[in-house]
Amino acid sequence: MSNLTTFSYFILGAYLNAGTLQYFYFTITALLYFVIVFLNTSLIVIICVNRSLHEPMYMFLCSLFVNELYGSTGLFPFLLIQILSDIHTISVPLCFLQIFCVHTYGSVEFSNLAVMSYDRYLAICSPLHYKTKMTSNNTAVLIIVVWVCCSVKINIHIALNLRLTPCGNVLNSLYCQNYPVVKLACSDTQVNNIYGVFDIFLSLVVPLLPVLFSYMRILQVCFFGSKEARQKSITTCTPQVVSLLNFSFGACFEMFQSRFDTTSLPSALRLFLSLYFLMMQPILNPIMYGIQMSKIRNVYKHVLCSKMSCRCSKA
Repeated sequence: MSNLTTFSYFILGAYLNAGTLQYFYFTITALLYFVIVFLNTSLIVIICVNRSLHEPMYMFLCSLFVNELYGSTGLFPFLLIQILSDIHTISVPLCFLQIFCVHTYGSVEFSNLAVMSYDRYLAICSPLHYKTKMTSNNTAVLIIVVWVCCSVKINIHIALNLRLTPCGNVLNSLYCQNYPVVKLACSDTQVNNIYGVFDIFLSLVVPLLPVLFSYMRILQVCFFGSKEARQKSITTCTPQVVSLLNFSFGACFEMFQSRFDTTSLPSALRLFLSLYFLMMQPILNPIMYGIQMSKIRNVYKHVLCSKMSCRCSKA
């Protein structure tokens, strides 16, 4: 880390002077974070506690909800502090910790959705072989491989960044990201750029292959299968498709913004879109899956009804 000791902190230059509105923004952001924590934690607890939900699909969902909490916690507490602060700085170690959290979140999210699409492909297109292929051990291995591989990839990014010599310490963003830090370097960044392209291939193209294959096969079932098979396919795959499209939109804009000049866009829109995949995805997923998945919905109803009956009996 010797090269980075030139600066002990980074300045986040994307924050606007909100004046007295900072307390309003703080309240909205804190409320949003509370909703994210409540929704995702409640679904994690429901899946872990109820044995009827100990199936591969719900285990992958549990991993997805854990990732939503992980990514949100990597952003929101820091964001809340910055909103109330007059000086928007972050220490170098904390900046790299945030880079690790945010980028690992994005990589795990897309990989987890790819694994879930393959799981749905097996369940819909090969139902007779589903239980033998998607065992509890295989499910655990897939989840662990996703988290470990994504963590290793981001650690390589950080290791490559630590060898750079920065010329400045002003990041034109609301939080720490990998590529804006690379752009501050005076030293040669060719290795970083080559690995960045390789990582994009691993993080986007490789997971996209099973996604396209799985949903193409599922679409065949929808067009040529029975009405019951078609209904099952639509019910189980709609939340995943919506989640995948929503996350892809937010993540692609953020990658585009970090590499190209987007100053022509209104500043408020630019700031909102830069936070989109970290704010909207953790809210959208638990709401969609909680409403769409009948087993989760029924457990919710059972818990609410039991609480209401307990209150009535006490009264």
